[in-house]
Amino acid sequence: MSTAEAVAPRRPEPPVSELSRPFWEATRRREYLLQWCSSCETPIFYPREICPACLGTQMEWRPSRGSGEVHAVSVQHLPAAAFPAFSEGPYAVALIELAEGVRVMSNVVGCPPEEVTVGMQVTVTWEPLSDGRNLPLFEPAGQAGRSPAPAGSLG
Repeated sequence: MSTAEAVAPRRPEPPVSELSRPFWEATRRREYLLQWCSSCETPIFYPREICPACLGTQMEWRPSRGSGEVHAVSVQHLPAAAFPAFSEGPYAVALIELAEGVRVMSNVVGCPPEEVTVGMQVTVTWEPLSDGRNLPLFEPAGQAGRSPAPAGSLG
């Protein structure tokens, strides 16, 4: 393949909105941020203009510990035709409760998908995106610093 040819992304790359821009800019530094309401001190995920707890509008971004616990998990076996990497399964999709109390959806990598269980402790890891951002994924705690699954694999 010549250098002029585009490389297909491994997975859909998330869009950036004005509201989510601070989160995505922080991923360039591999820093996981959460939005907080400074009126009632509630952590918030996904980014919003109004706090769902108190209806306040004083939002700020703060670093997250990047650690949490698997709250629910589903192992996906069927391919997603639009993205060939998704056809290389299975892969684990998990609802992760972060230490700060919010829940986020992500993939758990770094172990066989069948080994991801409810209650498993996980930490953030990063997969580079084509524009310099990094996609936050999670891996079993104690594996920090390891690379996510090899290219073309989702776990």
